[in-house]
Amino acid sequence: MKVAEKLEMINNQIIKACSKVARDPDEINIVAVTKYVSIKRAEEAVQAGLIHLGENRDSGLMEKWEVLKGEPQWHFIGTLQSRKVKNIIDKVSYIHSLDRLSLAKEIHKRADRPVSCFVQVNVSGEDSKHGMDPQEVAGFIRNLEDYPNIKVVGLMTMAPHTDDENSLRKCFRSLRELQEHIHSMELPYAPCTELSMGMSNDYTIAIEEGATFIRIGSALVGND
Repeated sequence: MKVAEKLEMINNQIIKACSKVARDPDEINIVAVTKYVSIKRAEEAVQAGLIHLGENRDSGLMEKWEVLKGEPQWHFIGTLQSRKVKNIIDKVSYIHSLDRLSLAKEIHKRADRPVSCFVQVNVSGEDSKHGMDPQEVAGFIRNLEDYPNIKVVGLMTMAPHTDDENSLRKCFRSLRELQEHIHSMELPYAPCTELSMGMSNDYTIAIEEGATFIRIGSALVGND
């Protein structure tokens, strides 16, 4: 199925999810996760009207960036090693995986402008998940005041792999509550108005719980 056809289906699901909780569908940004697909498929995604593309490896991002350049807005959504920051920093609009001070220092050092970052939070507490303990997030963000090239636009999490809707809602709701707390701190470098949460299998639930960026791969662009 063509990306445009899948996008139409997903947009319809977004409209339905937003209608349940009286949200505006225009608040939802779709990040097409292209990490498992070809450059040609990524090009098709852009032609279908998608403006946000996400990659989780520096090599994959650079390979597609060489062809598509700055036509889409690039999101780095995977674990980011400090030594790889220099490879992607001038190519990305958003980094979704800020989770430690050493990474913040490297982003600040390498960037020539403020970079929009999501702090990654391990809400579920699973050992297999990256991200900060929720209890550490507020203190961590306060410490970012010394790094003006870091702009904390929001928080990101990965929900558990489960069909249990209650577990998913609890995870997403916890992140939203934490985001609201950070936002209320009124830090000029951390407006924290956004929530990056929800993927192919749970994005409608994430939207109902407040997501503003949803990261969709297989349901949108496929996985090969």
